[in-house]
Amino acid sequence: MKSFYIIALFLVCAFSSLFATDYPAFSTGGFYELPGTGRKAYSMNMAWRFLKGDSEAQVWNKDFDDSAWEVVSLPHGIEYLPIEASGCANYQGVVWYRKHFTPSDELKGKRLFLHFEAIMGKSEVYLNGKLIKKHYGGFLPVIADITDGIEWDSENVIAVKADNSDDPTYPVGKPQSLLDYTYFGGIYRDCWLIAHNDVFITNANYENEVAGGGLFISYDRVSEESAIINLKAHIRNQSSKRQKITIEFQLKEKEGNTVLTTAKSLTVQRGKANYAVSSMKVDAPKLWSPETPYLYYLDILVKDASGQTIDGYRQRLGIRSIEFKQTEGLWLNGKPYEGKIMGTNRHQDFAVLGNALPNSLQWRDAKKLRDAGLKVIRTHYVIDPAFMDACDGLGLFALVEVPGWQFWNDEPIFAERIYSDIRNMIRIHRNHASLFFWEPILNETRYPEYFAKNALDICNEEYPYPYSTAACDHGAAGDSYYSLLLRPIDSKLSPDKTYFIREWGDNVDDWNAQNSDSRVARNWGEVPMLLQAAHYANPDYPALCYETICQKPRQIVGACFWHSFDHQRGYHADPFYGGIMDAFRQPKFSYYMFMSQRSPKKSDLIADNGPMIYIAHELTPFSPKDVTVYSNCDEVRLTVFKNGKTYTYKKATDRKGMPSPVITFADVYHFMEWKAKARAGKQDEAYLLAEGLIDGKVVATHKRYPAGQPDHIVLRLDNENVPLVADGSDVAVVVAEVVDKRGTVKRLNNSIIRFQIEGEGRLLGDASVGVNPIPVSWGSAPALVQATNRAGKINITASLLVPGQARPLEGTLEIESVPDKQRQIFSANELEQIGRNRQEAQESPSDLKELMRENAILKKELNQLKVKEVEQQQTQFGKGIND
Repeated sequence: MKSFYIIALFLVCAFSSLFATDYPAFSTGGFYELPGTGRKAYSMNMAWRFLKGDSEAQVWNKDFDDSAWEVVSLPHGIEYLPIEASGCANYQGVVWYRKHFTPSDELKGKRLFLHFEAIMGKSEVYLNGKLIKKHYGGFLPVIADITDGIEWDSENVIAVKADNSDDPTYPVGKPQSLLDYTYFGGIYRDCWLIAHNDVFITNANYENEVAGGGLFISYDRVSEESAIINLKAHIRNQSSKRQKITIEFQLKEKEGNTVLTTAKSLTVQRGKANYAVSSMKVDAPKLWSPETPYLYYLDILVKDASGQTIDGYRQRLGIRSIEFKQTEGLWLNGKPYEGKIMGTNRHQDFAVLGNALPNSLQWRDAKKLRDAGLKVIRTHYVIDPAFMDACDGLGLFALVEVPGWQFWNDEPIFAERIYSDIRNMIRIHRNHASLFFWEPILNETRYPEYFAKNALDICNEEYPYPYSTAACDHGAAGDSYYSLLLRPIDSKLSPDKTYFIREWGDNVDDWNAQNSDSRVARNWGEVPMLLQAAHYANPDYPALCYETICQKPRQIVGACFWHSFDHQRGYHADPFYGGIMDAFRQPKFSYYMFMSQRSPKKSDLIADNGPMIYIAHELTPFSPKDVTVYSNCDEVRLTVFKNGKTYTYKKATDRKGMPSPVITFADVYHFMEWKAKARAGKQDEAYLLAEGLIDGKVVATHKRYPAGQPDHIVLRLDNENVPLVADGSDVAVVVAEVVDKRGTVKRLNNSIIRFQIEGEGRLLGDASVGVNPIPVSWGSAPALVQATNRAGKINITASLLVPGQARPLEGTLEIESVPDKQRQIFSANELEQIGRNRQEAQESPSDLKELMRENAILKKELNQLKVKEVEQQQTQFGKGIND
């Protein structure tokens, strides 16, 4: 099979524009590339052959015939799944991947590292038939030096075996059928080929050096006046002679201005490595915080004796100090942090995709949570690097932990692998501004006391500098060793500890049935969603909620509620429905309740911020008489009908508790009054208008009309204004909504929608997993659109599965993917196969389709004229009978 090595154009101007803003920027293999350093990152995501299942053949051999295998691109999650995929519906077992490529001459003489961001489960990596790496665990990078194994001027084959089946010898360890989340499998994160010269900055996760390897950035004496940045770079010399080099560190503002430069001379023996250690004192630093997440750029350059740059890259850094001061609570940047720092837990799975989210969806997850005013995310395992990058730029703290849940194995290998995970967890995340604290213990697990002590010791060994803290569950074995405790028991708060509530908000009846007013699927509708939001805010029964958490002493610094998004589980047949958004990231009412807790002060955050108001009422015949409004404004006015009655709410200025209580206007909606308006032909006067005021001025408004007859389908792109990249992997959510003539979403609708696509995109999932066609849920139906490797227009059509003359008309949306600026390595033959596997466009030519649509519109308009006569007859006949 003839293969080709293909590189996408990587323009210097594109690099410059990327760092003019943090919206968004993703690292590649742990760094950001700098032109002119001799170091390059190549995406290996595109065009892998895939086999679901094991084989008796030696499929790792270079000459194995894999031409019958499916062709896929990374991130890849083995399979597409139904929206309801809990209860072990996902595949567990062996899968194989094979990638063909022919290296170009520009890679000759380079050190080449294959860098998988994660492979779920037990994995084996082969290069040209030789085993080069074994790995246990699904959340940390798998890295191999493949320099000596490359065969030049011929085709090379990488083969990967991944097995996500249950295994008690490494964390998580617990069988999926007893686990609260899932072992979605495959090479579900990015894969990179990192190429650089023989003298290079190492990778901390590859080197396995205590508190070392790679680049280590730490801080000391941080204040508004000044801050110390400590720098430690690990340089390896794989050349044929001793090297005298200079390591130069350049601190730059995001606009590109150089703030400080420092250099360190170093001698590195042949085949050895050495450290360059330096520091910078920054006067009047721009400090990182959730409210002002300012990121500097640190360029690190390795120069030879002649002054030529031979390696280097860029890192983003945020100067900040984090201290947990017992009864004084959280101190950030040398000052006590005002209020509670509130956040959420997050599992990484997404509807249909499982865990295989491209970087853009990782960033959008973080953006949506920051839009809601949340400031800290509890991750449950080492998260995708793109999510951590997003947290840095958006002002989200990340509480980072090792994977584990209610499982301990006394076999020594289990603890050894957890200890390794703790070390590598710290090494991969230690430089991130968003790092809040470490959680090295196993979640809700009865482990031996010595484990808790060892885990803490490892944290202190791997991060022996200020502003690093590890936490343990309050009441767990070994909690006495820790200064920061989780799950605080109020009656037992110790004056020498600080506390954080790592989970709150779930409200199950029992752990078998698991019924709860906090667990509400979005399609259950208005009243259940209102109850969920009320439960999270301040229910009328005793519960740990937003209100009561805000009233706790400073010693309890904040809390993460359970859970951000609906997610799949292994041990229960139902997904966890307690998210404030569903699995497609479509909001429930509780999302807006949390959003109303953010500050009304407008800022320069990338995320949505400032004043907000939202009417949580759909004006249906079944809607409550009380109207609920969420707002962070000082005053809210609710007007019922044009020139109708206005109700006013004013927030108390001296209250304690949640910043913005839920606003309820009692007994203001009566369906019969709205019916009377409609019968009188005054539909345009029948609306709710909510206005939010600050200092007497209207700063936010929200207007709602009741939905009329379903008229057509509208499509919207839910992408947080991030373009779809034509890299063969990027995914965007497109949402179809059934609306009336005014554009109001018809929430009470049971239609079934079918999506079709043309152009440079494909739809993910089909009828076999219940997503195309898909039932309308609370007025909307989502679809996942994946880009091809060619930039261009993508046309999506949404229509009713069974059309009809009087039924809603189809909707269309045109989007355009943008060129991929990242270098890609792949086989052209495999890429052609992806093209053959693409979903075919509709058979009808576009001009015929447009003619058919125009005809449907004319028929619908004619039918509606006829229906007017029917409506008049109904009105006349109904007078005095139904009124």
